[in-house]
Amino acid sequence: MKKTVKKVTTKKAVPTKKTTEKESPILKDVKQLYAFMQDNAIDTIEYDQNGLYLRLVKSKPAVVPVPVTNGTMASANGMPTATVASNEQYKEVIKSPLMGIFFRGSTPSAPPFVKEGAEVKKGEVICLIEAMKVFNEVRAEFDCIIQKVLVENGKPIKQGDALFAIERI
Repeated sequence: MKKTVKKVTTKKAVPTKKTTEKESPILKDVKQLYAFMQDNAIDTIEYDQNGLYLRLVKSKPAVVPVPVTNGTMASANGMPTATVASNEQYKEVIKSPLMGIFFRGSTPSAPPFVKEGAEVKKGEVICLIEAMKVFNEVRAEFDCIIQKVLVENGKPIKQGDALFAIERI
């Protein structure tokens, strides 16, 4: 009788990722495109070759507005309380057409467009509202007298907030 001897190995060869998976040519192209985007600070790149269309877009972090307080009192939710008067206090008011920052004049050192007691003609600029770095003129829709300015210069306002208490002429 013949004896057969089997050789027993104690170490088994562990297959590596590279030996078990072949990298597809498409994945290789995507990696090259991504590296090219990173190296050249490109936000978007499009690739179209041999029936393969690929568009890579680098995502940008979301911009979250942070409330800034200038010594104003805070409400229970931590947001500054509005210094805008309510519509019920006055007979007639001019309301804000959009949300933004209220400005009485064209620059901080410039005189205001209108003062309390001033007579305003239809179409005359009465204030500016800055929204997204754009200054929007607010014009009088009819002839009136400005009884009271209801918002402080440089304060944030919402759409529909009362800006001026007026009396129609």
